[in-house]
Amino acid sequence: MAEQAEIQFGREICGDLAASGSREWLVTNGIGGFASGTVAGSAARRYHGLLIAALAPPLGRTQLVAAMDETVHYSETRFSLATHCWASGGVDPEGFLNIESFHLEGTKPVWTFALADALVEKRVWMRQGENTTFIEYTLVRGSSALEMELKALVNYRDFHFLTQAGDWRMKITLVEHGVKVQGFDGAVPFYLMNATGTCEPHHEWYSACYLAEETARGLDDHEDHLFVALFRAKLEVGSKVTFVVTTEAGTSLDGETARAERSNHEVKLFQAWQEKFEALADNAPSWLWQLILAADQFIVKRSLPLEPDGRSIIAGYHWFGDWGRDTMIALPGLTLATGRADVAKQILLAFSRYVDGGMLPNSFPDAGGKPEYNTVDAALWYFESMRQYFEATEDAVTLEKLFPVLASIIDAHIAGTRYNIHVDPDDGLLYAGGPAVQLTWMDAKIGDWVVTPRAGKPVEISALWINALETMAGFARLLQGPGDAYEKLAAKARKNFQRFWNAERNCCFDVIDSPGIGNDAALRPNQIFAVSLPVSPLAPEQQKAVVDICARRLVTSHGLRSLAPGEAGYTGHYRGSPRDRDSAYHQGTVWGWLLGPFALAHYRVYRDREAAKRFLEPLGRQIYSSGLGTLSEIFDGDAPFTPRGCIAQAWTVAEVLRAWKEIAGGKNLESSIARR
Repeated sequence: MAEQAEIQFGREICGDLAASGSREWLVTNGIGGFASGTVAGSAARRYHGLLIAALAPPLGRTQLVAAMDETVHYSETRFSLATHCWASGGVDPEGFLNIESFHLEGTKPVWTFALADALVEKRVWMRQGENTTFIEYTLVRGSSALEMELKALVNYRDFHFLTQAGDWRMKITLVEHGVKVQGFDGAVPFYLMNATGTCEPHHEWYSACYLAEETARGLDDHEDHLFVALFRAKLEVGSKVTFVVTTEAGTSLDGETARAERSNHEVKLFQAWQEKFEALADNAPSWLWQLILAADQFIVKRSLPLEPDGRSIIAGYHWFGDWGRDTMIALPGLTLATGRADVAKQILLAFSRYVDGGMLPNSFPDAGGKPEYNTVDAALWYFESMRQYFEATEDAVTLEKLFPVLASIIDAHIAGTRYNIHVDPDDGLLYAGGPAVQLTWMDAKIGDWVVTPRAGKPVEISALWINALETMAGFARLLQGPGDAYEKLAAKARKNFQRFWNAERNCCFDVIDSPGIGNDAALRPNQIFAVSLPVSPLAPEQQKAVVDICARRLVTSHGLRSLAPGEAGYTGHYRGSPRDRDSAYHQGTVWGWLLGPFALAHYRVYRDREAAKRFLEPLGRQIYSSGLGTLSEIFDGDAPFTPRGCIAQAWTVAEVLRAWKEIAGGKNLESSIARR
């Protein structure tokens, strides 16, 4: 196995609160729950905590356990391991000053605290399939035993909101090995336990905990946590003590076994990739190995009555759920490019149950309720995911099962469906949208203001439509069924795709036939899909022109700008209030996921494998900053392209993995299915 990326920091980062407080770790449980925080140990977001449980997997995410406030008594000295920032501006305690080093062990964050001549290691991980987090402490070195005190700070709130306690009293009950906490009548109880120490219940609110990232996002920035229990434990040199926070009353408290289970799970992920892509493994960059683990963090269980083993994809941590569009874009990179075709199949089957009116849901509300069908591209990306799945597996049984679903999607688009989505009979291209509606991935909307209005015929939508038709024609031939209608419509749409060509700028219009606008000549990255998708409706010289203008005006170290500098409305920084951020979201902000399609398009045009892979390298190395071991959602449009948005984004990780695998493997980017 090639050497995995070593994400490790010493005191130069750990001892600097600004540096360590801006680097965030993430562990997940495969059902939508997670734990997350900073290297410093302080909470900087409302989404930080030791147990954010998915109470209605993969959603219903609720902050239950905020932190463990640890104090060590050793050699007649008191040491703090915890760090807390307060709304007053104070920092107390300052445990980050005792961190000698930090590293990731797989996905597990590991801190080493130097306390005089003692070294204490702390690890955090979750059990797969359970809302259970383990916090383990090991006395690695010392001249005597030490005593630990841990104050458990909890909450019970939707993970999007903050708590101001008032006179809220939770029910705290002593149970074997710890306490049971119930936020209110009808709330899901949760447990804080330790098999070897003592536990003393408390009920004391800690007020005005400060969350710096919420200030930066223009949101409420402080909240209260409840101190519910004081644990005490003794650590001998070489021994461990493990604390468990969970919604499962009967979960095992065996930390050694739980840690081995987590490590074995991650080893199997490496093995799956290595077995499938053995020829590529020896030359894989170190960051790619870490992204294989990151890919798994987005894959979650979504059980359905007819698909009990159904899976889905969390679009991003910390705040996104499983979105149809993001799932279909990310599926090939997170599953097929990591040797996990079985998971791809589970996702494709699960989402087939949600097809309605030829559309896939854009999102599933976190608080429950019906899926929201307000996207034109999710269903089209479903075809592309299915095409890549079949090319990887030749699974004719699944194809035969899903072909009627795919056919119904095509039929619905021809007949017309929600939001004026329909095929224009004059040119065979796909039209979508209307006033105050945003159906493409550039979906920022503030009240009734659609920031990037793209009603009409967006360039990537017609490119995806053509590829969907070509895929269906190929599938029909494979199943020995009629495919002439798909071929005929695809040919018409390919011919008329030339309507997108803007001869004046030597590239594609972003949208044509837009009400009140006509043809939108703004330089955006969506045209890259007309080159990166298997069937390109552009002539070779046009493909090269698209790649070249994107390279000159849109490409950055970490992705493609959503709008070129100098264009009307360009905004180079993504920051400020929600309105400020939403207005910049697609107006110059860099999107990491677009670098994958660009690298593939560059490879298609120039056939230079090393040059194409080099575009991915700077983004791959972002695993060392912001979200450690993973890749961010977005970056500023202006240098130095600071990471913003979600610290871990499914399609960013996915498209880097997919593009690297296809380029390194020298894949012919044309569809083998369309050629059949």
